[in-house]
Formats: sequence, structure tokens, C-alpha cells
Amino acid sequence: MGEKVAILGAGVAGLTAAHELSERGFEVAVYEYRHRVGGKARSFLQEDGRVVAPGCPSENGCPAEHGFRFFPGFYRHLHDTMGRIPYPGNSHGVLDNLKETKDIQVLQTTRKPVDMPTCLWRLDTAFLHSIRLSARHKFTASFGLSRQQIGDLMGHLRTLLRACPERRFADYEGQDWLDFSGARRIGGHYETMIRAMTRSLVAARADELSVRTGGYILLQLQLAALNLRGHIPCVLNGPTSEVWLEPWHDYLKPKVRFHLEHTVQKIHCARGRIQEVIVTDDTKGAWSPVWADWYVTALPFEIMENLVTPEMKVADPSLGRLGGLVKRWMNGVMLYLRDDEPLVKGHTIYVNSPWALTSISQQQFWHRPDLGTVKGEKVGGILSVDVSNWEEPGTFCKKPASSCTKEEIVAEVLAQIRRHLRHTPRPHALDDSNILASFVDEDIRQPNPREAAVNLEPLLINTKDSWENRPRACTAIENLFLASDYVRTYTDLATMEGANEAARRAVNGILRRSGSAATPCQTWPLHYPGGLFSLERSLDRRRLRRNKPDGYAAAAELISQLTGC
Repeated sequence: MGEKVAILGAGVAGLTAAHELSERGFEVAVYEYRHRVGGKARSFLQEDGRVVAPGCPSENGCPAEHGFRFFPGFYRHLHDTMGRIPYPGNSHGVLDNLKETKDIQVLQTTRKPVDMPTCLWRLDTAFLHSIRLSARHKFTASFGLSRQQIGDLMGHLRTLLRACPERRFADYEGQDWLDFSGARRIGGHYETMIRAMTRSLVAARADELSVRTGGYILLQLQLAALNLRGHIPCVLNGPTSEVWLEPWHDYLKPKVRFHLEHTVQKIHCARGRIQEVIVTDDTKGAWSPVWADWYVTALPFEIMENLVTPEMKVADPSLGRLGGLVKRWMNGVMLYLRDDEPLVKGHTIYVNSPWALTSISQQQFWHRPDLGTVKGEKVGGILSVDVSNWEEPGTFCKKPASSCTKEEIVAEVLAQIRRHLRHTPRPHALDDSNILASFVDEDIRQPNPREAAVNLEPLLINTKDSWENRPRACTAIENLFLASDYVRTYTDLATMEGANEAARRAVNGILRRSGSAATPCQTWPLHYPGGLFSLERSLDRRRLRRNKPDGYAAAAELISQLTGC
């Protein structure tokens, strides 16, 4: 075919686009400002075969991540791609490097821990029966929620299942999850739980997250746990770059030209087309134009926003609304332990942590013989912690994380976790004697000790009424396509899955506009159970069409757009 495609960015979206386009005969070049691929999913620098975190107090290198990788049960696009990336010794490629989790641990400062199974469908019938009998008691005793509150929450979820897709846009896009769940009305511990569980979902806030996103993603997690078109939630069996991203890079290099350490400076648009993109080679300090038949921008929205020119906004007004999107911080802290402390076979949520902490004990999934050494002592385990709220004052240092030094961040994270461990069987698991070293995500920079920190890679936050500010993968500019987690997708959440789906949509747009006969990429809508629910959704559609004809028509148009690019 020989048509040239320039992809700007080598994160999950950019790599996905390069993968799909190169397999369909396009000539692909990727431009990435870092020295390695992966974007926010990457691990940190490699040295002598080990992943090394710059500044980590380790002579032989300790694995470090931007934040732990978690693959919920409703993901489909990402799994399809991973199964097509070869990996030595694996029959299903990189996909075989995913390891199933067993439990989700919920810790509170005033109650005993609750370990909930990540899937119910693999449990034997007798155990399932015992769960049904004890469910109400367990929730009321351990979560501190009344039977009425549990019933109300289940009722809200059933309401969402009965609602037609058009109502999700006509009504639920503009309503926040805190209000719909009843938390704002009930308050107290119920509100605390709703806020905490929502914050663990990519730094979202229950009073800002729309019902259409928050409620339906919660439903997807629950439906996957029941094996309704889902799989068991997974994590990787090693550092992300080592067991996924670098093998992906190696697979693509013979077919794709990678230009690492190249920064996009300008996009020139005229007469409804991208004429050229100006990039700088950061190793030489020289700039050069990039000419291609098609351009795919796989850049975060806060970077893309600054590249959009007035000419581009005229050609596609949706590009001018990127400034209405919201970004926040969600970054990782690594704790290197003398003795491994698994905590739970899955991830832990610290309900009462003001910084919205979640964690995964990595070594139980990695099983690596060498995690590096610190001051001559071998690392036995790693607790990877995500900090999802950088704006709330800490419990002990009384400052938000964004105003703390890295030493203060680590001290506050440890203090908040230790407070939650008091009622567990291992209350002293993270005592000072077991902490060999720590590492704060290198994206957190402190230009001056007296100034607040800077985050080089913030995270898109899905807020209510934000859909109108999110463009489609196929822009109105003839040869420009968007592949990033802010694009309109079925996934509708700032995740690796959303980035992968957006890239597939961009590729399909190029196939259509170029007249290619190649098979389009497959995209999958989120799955919902049929049967009686299908009938109820049909009835709800009739009510919405009758009572809100304009709202129904607008919502139906949005849904029809999703079936295309």
C-alpha cells in the first residue's frame, strides 16, 4: 500500500495504532519524547537488564513503576492485543504474563479487614450458599453499612441495568454518582464508603463523576465477577516494561520506525488538512518537519490542548473544547521490604486514607528471584502503592501530597497504611525494621523546596457533562485522528483499555478514509445481561422517547456515532 502514517506518542494508544496499522500494510513512524516506549504504563530505566528507578537508593537496581498495573474483568480490547504480542515460552504471547488475583482487601481504621473474592463463579456451590446466607451480616458487621443501605445501593444498580442506553446520555451523563447513590442524602459512614470506593477508580470523585461513567463501570466490575462475559481481574507477573512493553516494542521494530527522544513542537493545519508536524530531536537539538499521508496523535489531552491551533479549531470545533477536561494526579510510591508481606492475593483499598491509597504486594505475582539490593541487603518484597488524592491534607503531616517533599510523601503514606493495618493479623508488617528503601514516581518533581510539586503526567478525570468536551477519534480534519484515553469510546474511562480502544477507532478511520480493503479493528461495547433486563430497557426507551423527545434524539445520535469512528 505504501501510505505513510505518523503516530505522535508511544504509550499504549500509540503502540496499539502502530501495531494495527503495520499489520495492514501501512508505512508507520512513531515519535516519542521519552527514551523508551510505554507512556504512563512504563516501568523506569533499565540498566544491565534490571529496571532502575533514578534516585532509588539501590546499587543493583529495584523494579519501579509509575503505579501498579491492574486489569479489571471487563477489559477486552487490551487482552486481544496482548494475545498477539509474542513472548518466549508463552503460547498466547504477552497475555500469558497476566496472573489472576484472588481477593480485594478493604481495610478501615476502626474495623476488621474484609477480603472479598474477585470472582464468585469459581467458588463451589456450598461456599456460594454460605456467602448468600452471610452477605448481609458481613456487610453490616465489617463495612459498617446497614441492611437498608446495602439494599438501597443494590436498588440503584438495578435501576441502571433497567435503563436504556439513550437514558445514560440524556439523564445520567449530567448527574453525579454521589447524588444518585444516595450518599449525599444519607451521609455518614455510607458516604465515606461511596467516596472511598470511587476514589480508588482512577482518582475519581463521587461528587464529580457522572452516573453514566461511575455507575456503569461499577456494574461492569460486578458483572465480570459473576462471569457474565468477563474474566478474573489480573495483574502482570513482572515489571510492566519487562514483561509487556519492551517485548511489544521488539515485535514492532522490524515493521515500524521508532524515533525516540523526539518532541512534537507544532502542528501545521491549512485547508482542512494537516500539512506537517514539527518535531525536535532532543539528542541533537535539531528540528525537522514530519510529512505523512495520515497523522495519529496519541498524546495526553493536556499536551494536545497546547498543540491545537486556531486553524485546527475552525476545522474541528471539538478540538477547542479540550480545555474543559479535568486532570488530577494518580502516582505511585514503591516500598522495598526486607521480608515480603503479601497482605492479600490482590489489591488493598485503604478506606479512611485521606490520600486515597490502594496497593498491591507485587512479589506474590512476580516471583522474581532478584528484586535488587539496598546497601548490600537483598530486597524480599515490594509494596506498590497508588496515591489518588494529592489535594487533601494528610493525617500526620497535615499537608496535601502535592505540597510535600518526597521524604514527607513516603512518611505519610506509611503512616496512613500502618493505621489501617492495626486490625489485621500482621499489624507490624510495615514497621521501620522491614523498610529497606522507598521510591516516589519520577514524574513528581520539586523545582524548589518552597514550591508545590509538579506532576509531569497527570491523569484525565471523567466528570459529569464531560462527554461534550471529548472529541471523536476521527476528527473533521481529513487526515488527523486521535488515539488517547480522552477520546469517546465504549470504555469511557481513562484507562489502558480506553487508550487501546481509541487507537483501534483511529485505525478504522484511516482505513475508511484511505479506501483500504483491510479488515477493520474490532471494538467491543460494554456487555449487559439480557433477558428481562432487555425488555425493561426497551420499555424505558419508549418512555424516554415519549417524555423527552429532544433528549432522546440527541442521545441516540451520540450512540450512533460510537458505532463508527
